[in-house]
Amino acid sequence: MKKILFLLSIVLLFNSCDLEDTNDHFHSVILPVESVDIPTEFALGQTYEITVRYFRPSNCHAFDGFYYEKVLNERTIAVQNIVLEQGGCEDLTNSLVEETFDFYVTSNGSYIFKFWQGTNTAGEDVFLEYEIPVN
Repeated sequence: MKKILFLLSIVLLFNSCDLEDTNDHFHSVILPVESVDIPTEFALGQTYEITVRYFRPSNCHAFDGFYYEKVLNERTIAVQNIVLEQGGCEDLTNSLVEETFDFYVTSNGSYIFKFWQGTNTAGEDVFLEYEIPVN
């Protein structure tokens, strides 16, 4: 009897799991940074809030964090969005969105922040750059 109950449970378990993705279709995009609020200097061991502004292109775009690349004291940052692939998306004009992240200062010298602003006509990446000294 236990074996039959066990087999029946396994069959029900596998029938209840639907591995097909039928409704959720989305993709990720990187959006250009419009402006940044960043301190003019840092103190070692302190945490600072950095505010990033970007334009949200449509109501199907949703914030999904920051692209963040760290090489020594250089930080490259861009805004990540998820775009829902569904009908009825409306283009937004002048929908400026603010997002923040915390930055903890761990080393001396200066930090260089490069916020991605898109590409130029030659297809090269363009960055909004800040060099912030640690005092």
